[in-house]
Amino acid sequence: MAITLVNPAGLPEIDVYRQVSIASGSKLVFIAGQVAWDADGTTVGEGDLAAQAEQCYVNVGIALAEAGASFDDVAKMNVHVVDWTPDKMPQLLEGIARGKAKLGVTAAPPATLLGVAALDVPEHLIEVEVTAVID
Repeated sequence: MAITLVNPAGLPEIDVYRQVSIASGSKLVFIAGQVAWDADGTTVGEGDLAAQAEQCYVNVGIALAEAGASFDDVAKMNVHVVDWTPDKMPQLLEGIARGKAKLGVTAAPPATLLGVAALDVPEHLIEVEVTAVID
C-alpha cells in the first residue's frame, strides 16, 4: 500500500481521521469534488446532509476504483459543507459512516472540513474531494 496513516505523539487522536498521511507511491490520483448525484445526475437526499454525505462517499469510491485505487490509497480528503455549524456534525458523521459501511471502508485519511456559502446548485449540501497515491 502506498499510504501509511498515523497520529503522531503530541497531536490529538481523532476518531474520524488520522493527522498524517505518508505517501510512498508513484502515481497521484486527483478526484474532482463529488456531490450527491446518482449516475443519472439526479440529486440524492435533497435536504438530508447524512444521505448526501453517504452518496458523496459512494461517488468517491466509484471514481477511485476507476483509477485502480481505493479509500486505502487516499492521502488527503477535503469536505465542503454548506452553511456549516457544529450542530450538523452528527448528521455528517452518520452519512460518512453509512457511506463507509456501504463501501466496506475502514481508512480514515487526513481530512479538512470547510464551511462554504454555497456549492454548484442549491440542492447540494456537501462536496467531497480526495487525492490518492498509488504504486
